[in-house]
Amino acid sequence: MPDRAHAIEIDPELQPGARNAIRDCLRLKPAERITIITDEATRDIAAALQAEVEEVGAEHSVFLLEEYAERPLIDMPQIILEDLARSQVSIFCAQTQRGELRSRMQMSAIVNKNRIRHGHMVNINREIMLEGMRADFLAIDALSQRLIERARMAKRIKCTTPAGTDYEAEFSPELKWLKTSGIITPDKWGNLPGGEIFTSPADSRGIFVVDGVVGDYLCQKYGDLQATPLKIVVEKNRIRDLQCENQELLEEFGAYISTDENSNRVGEFAVGTNTACTHVIGNILQDEKIPGIHIAFGHPYAEHTGQNWVSKTHIDCVGRDFDIWFDEEKVMERGKFLV
Repeated sequence: MPDRAHAIEIDPELQPGARNAIRDCLRLKPAERITIITDEATRDIAAALQAEVEEVGAEHSVFLLEEYAERPLIDMPQIILEDLARSQVSIFCAQTQRGELRSRMQMSAIVNKNRIRHGHMVNINREIMLEGMRADFLAIDALSQRLIERARMAKRIKCTTPAGTDYEAEFSPELKWLKTSGIITPDKWGNLPGGEIFTSPADSRGIFVVDGVVGDYLCQKYGDLQATPLKIVVEKNRIRDLQCENQELLEEFGAYISTDENSNRVGEFAVGTNTACTHVIGNILQDEKIPGIHIAFGHPYAEHTGQNWVSKTHIDCVGRDFDIWFDEEKVMERGKFLV
């Protein structure tokens, strides 16, 4: 039975966030089984999670990725996928490397098929464990529920920011809104820390200024973009123009959204709802949960939203200090909810 996270001393500062993850977000029961997938860089957090699992008394496996395959992963090791299929609960608690999205999609396919309550802690770090993971997830769930009820009624959502965002999305009743507030259910795995509602837009247009962060492996490389924002012009739900003073970011982002025929298409439209996330830290896992709008180009989580297209890529884009309108109702001003 793999069990290797405990080879290091457990940091007591990580325990409140780990307790939230295991008890409040995943609601692990003693009779259940959990698979924890981690890596060398994230062993301290995995050890804190494992300590909570042991307190609950649940059967568990812990896999250290580097012991089963070379990084970056081409595929998720079969032994891990087989173990995952035996569990009711799982956590992916590791750092991303370029080209590994396919391996994570193989993992999420097992999660979806088996309706596993899965906490996705990609690029989790100590700062997030001390901030976003210490949130009151029951309160965030209640806020997210109030917002999603309004969002499901809205035909259009418009948002603006001081940095120049002026963007509007249209929605179809045939495409589902989902809530990933941190309280994870068998219906939809969720990122931890949680705190967002999202769908796939039927159409969208306008200017979206990314003065927060971009996702996937580009986030680790470029961090907070406030000094050199990325300006994205969207027409008919696709990127029509990109502008940025950072030429290297411009070229890398441009290459990313050219990967396949739908990589430049708006796949996700989301509202962050984690009120414990108050400032950009340069990590997409937490920054996309900051109250405000983020959009993603590429894969639209079709298996959950009901969208009729797919992509091999998915890159989130986060801004700052939003004003947001659901149809005519203003629900946010300068990053503060009005609901």
